[in-house]
Amino acid sequence: MDEFRQAPSGVGARMRKVLPPPALCGFLLLLALMFAVAYAVGAAAGPVAPGMQDTGPRPGGGADGGSADRDGMHGMHGGGR
Repeated sequence: MDEFRQAPSGVGARMRKVLPPPALCGFLLLLALMFAVAYAVGAAAGPVAPGMQDTGPRPGGGADGGSADRDGMHGMHGGGR
């Protein structure tokens, strides 16, 4: 009549308690796969705008190697006035 289900005991039950749910494992695997594909595509495409970053020292004598001008717009004259 009334059947009671006993919780399975043994190694299989302990492993199910320790491991995350299969859906979470699948999601993390898919996330890692998408990251790897996006990285590979980005590496194959190369830099988007080469030459935009100047890695050499800047003239101006500032502490960071850049301009001593605080706003970094020392080349702007008049300010649009």
